[in-house]
Amino acid sequence: MPLQMNRDVFITCALTGSGGTQDRSHLVPRSPKQIADSAIEAAKAGAAVVHCHVRDPESGKPSRDPALYRELVERIRDASTDVVINLTAGMGGDLILGPPEAPMDFNMQATDMGSASSRMEPIADCLPEICTLDCGTMNFAEADYVMTNTPGMLRAMGSMMTALGVRPEIEAFDTGHLWFAKQLVEEGVLTGPAMVQLCMGVPWGAPNDMNTFMAMVNNIPQGWTWSAFSLGRDQMPYVAAAVLAGGNVRVGLEDNLWLDKGVLASNGQLVERAVKIIETMGGRIMGPEAVRQKLGLQKRAPVARA
Repeated sequence: MPLQMNRDVFITCALTGSGGTQDRSHLVPRSPKQIADSAIEAAKAGAAVVHCHVRDPESGKPSRDPALYRELVERIRDASTDVVINLTAGMGGDLILGPPEAPMDFNMQATDMGSASSRMEPIADCLPEICTLDCGTMNFAEADYVMTNTPGMLRAMGSMMTALGVRPEIEAFDTGHLWFAKQLVEEGVLTGPAMVQLCMGVPWGAPNDMNTFMAMVNNIPQGWTWSAFSLGRDQMPYVAAAVLAGGNVRVGLEDNLWLDKGVLASNGQLVERAVKIIETMGGRIMGPEAVRQKLGLQKRAPVARA
């Protein structure tokens, strides 16, 4: 398949994530205010979409607290700078098994397995334009940690997203995840053409090499919208690779803490670097309203609670 460069590119900034990075950089935002401020910084630098997790404001540990999501979303929506909001629905699938000789001795302090409804509560509450759907189960970095997303769970969550009118961003960490995403569209659980994020180089998903990357790209159905990212030092090379292969890009502190060797980055600085790469290649940066029109997104206020 010949390369067909994308000339109109939107940037997603993944602001903070759920990894244990809170103590590795003082620039990783923790509180809803810090995350919202970082979202606005990224939007002013050129990001059309901000991908949001929340953290405990004191410890910095990842959280699923709907109140934190509500505060974050309200702060972003109240700002004068426009940006498309993308909330994670990936939290609540963390299974930490016991050691190899006693796997059923679960680490109950670290295990976080939620119901479909509980995982979707912040989405139903805040009604962002986009939310993520991690489209498969995977051994994830640590020895006994399994990122758990069963077919039944994904069908239930995907149906909720469709009913809410929130656009799913399918997170594909390997080729099988794309396979199941196609199945969800064929079944009508998700509405096509779908939106995909290719997650490259995350242990132990799709390895970070160009052959695997292009295999993933070539498995995306015609007409679907896609973005891609990689981790650490490979974040900016994948900005160029994604655009050359016809996609959009993702950068941000969820995936990379560094601007240069020994220089910690802010989200705004990472977006600025991505903008420079894209424009140097001859691409144009799309703004949030253009992205809404392209993807058929609906910007809404949070649902009022009784």
